[in-house]
Amino acid sequence: MTRIDFYHDAEDRLQVACRLAAKAIRQNLRVLIFVPDQQTARTVDRMLWTTPPTGFVPHCMAHDRVAPETPVLIGTETDAMPHDDVLLNLASERPAHFARFQRLVEIVGRDPGDRAAARERFKFYRERGYQIYTHSLSDGNA
Repeated sequence: MTRIDFYHDAEDRLQVACRLAAKAIRQNLRVLIFVPDQQTARTVDRMLWTTPPTGFVPHCMAHDRVAPETPVLIGTETDAMPHDDVLLNLASERPAHFARFQRLVEIVGRDPGDRAAARERFKFYRERGYQIYTHSLSDGNA
């Protein structure tokens, strides 16, 4: 069953996503960063080129021809991905096909609208019996 982690109280959700993706690849895990739209995809793409500040996270768009060999993918869909390690959700809705991944990471910002949407996703997962782990980012962990 998919492990679900909620990281809450994120000051900058995209920055947290980049840090978590970098951490995952250091653990030899592959990541799909699920984004709501192409503009967010382009922003995350730019940010990963400087994460960490003295390096970059190897990544590409999910539809790119080198996606099967790339550890971090950025995409707006979750089906037909070349791996199933980690799905990192930056959308306000629950990603389709999330259960095919070994781990789902939800990043919750400080915005009241973001919190409300995250509560609905949390409730959905809990009602279906998923084990959910929560992590506070207010203490700087990520």
